[in-house]
Amino acid sequence: MKILLDENIDIRFKTLFANEPHEVYTVRDMKWNGVKNGALLKLLRENNFDCWIVVDKNIPYQQNPSTIPCTIIVLDVFRNTLKHISPLLPKLLVRLSDHPGKG
Repeated sequence: MKILLDENIDIRFKTLFANEPHEVYTVRDMKWNGVKNGALLKLLRENNFDCWIVVDKNIPYQQNPSTIPCTIIVLDVFRNTLKHISPLLPKLLVRLSDHPGKG
């Protein structure tokens, strides 16, 4: 499964996927820093991403669901720090393994 970690997610979170069968990229890896969500959705489609992981709880309400080219997983955290998002990894991996896409 090809996964994009949103710009607001600590880039070190990517290293926690090291032993997983997923291709994980950050917005920084893709050189998409500062790209607005509408344009980012187009890039997700053009680059065949299966999943976009975000911490912005408003994304599902800001975008038309029919234009979203992949699964969006919103991490519900008190604070957007590695310390707070790391404990979500086990549940996230379960969710990704249930994904009907590639992976």
